[in-house]
Amino acid sequence: MESVIESNQPIGKPKWLKVKLPIGQKYTELRGLVDKYKLNTICTSGSCPNMGECWGEGTATFMILGNICTRSCGFCGVKTGRPETVDWDEPEKVARSIKIMKIKHAVITSVDRDDLKDMGSIIWFETVQAIRRMNPQTTLETLIPDFQGNERMLDRIVEANPEVVSHNMETVRRLTREVRIQAKYDRSLAVLKYLKEKGIRRTKSGIMLGLGETEEEVIQTMQDLRDNNVDIVTIGQYLQPSKKHLPVKEFITPEQFEKYEKIGKAMGFRHVESGALVRSSYHAEKHIL
Repeated sequence: MESVIESNQPIGKPKWLKVKLPIGQKYTELRGLVDKYKLNTICTSGSCPNMGECWGEGTATFMILGNICTRSCGFCGVKTGRPETVDWDEPEKVARSIKIMKIKHAVITSVDRDDLKDMGSIIWFETVQAIRRMNPQTTLETLIPDFQGNERMLDRIVEANPEVVSHNMETVRRLTREVRIQAKYDRSLAVLKYLKEKGIRRTKSGIMLGLGETEEEVIQTMQDLRDNNVDIVTIGQYLQPSKKHLPVKEFITPEQFEKYEKIGKAMGFRHVESGALVRSSYHAEKHIL
């Protein structure tokens, strides 16, 4: 059984979830640039708890293809509905933002675009290409949707050839239907397996805890990822974006996160990031190694 603080009532955050305000010269500089040029980073729009640390390391995350998703996952704070039309200038805009911010390692993510024939894969490819042209020294991670498992769309990501390709499992098998309504556990595993087989150097996935999963289920999900040759796993605490979203069932203790880190390393993951405030992009700059 997981070591947790458990309750059926709304529960206050434990002390280990308190976030320090971001500080430092690099953070202050980047914050000023983001505000001045109205740059769109998910670090700021998502109020990421690790923003100061990541920006200090020269890492930032950018979301493409708009901010309205065609899926309605129970954990996610992104709006659901009819997305806006595709901005074909977006690849150049993102590449320019990375240049202005002097980002060393960029993480690109997107909403799901099931409304598009190509599911957004062309913009994905063109964004990576634009970043490479304008920022040849910047390394890249692409945190992609599942593209409904369509290999033709995934091949565009493979052709773009970022240093790391990430696709998040988000939760354990039993909770997938509730947490990721339109997604499928085995399809996500198949996507990660396909990417590795096609030659992607580093594959990565993330899991949120505190949704009612058991320790045994978490370990099984980690093992499923290793069985599909995933190199990197991130494990963090789920936090409810609003009262409309799935409630937090439990707060996982720091000791339990440490236990998962040890288990993951013993399984053979190249990197294991496990902690309450860990998010998909945490320490992303180290995952290219």
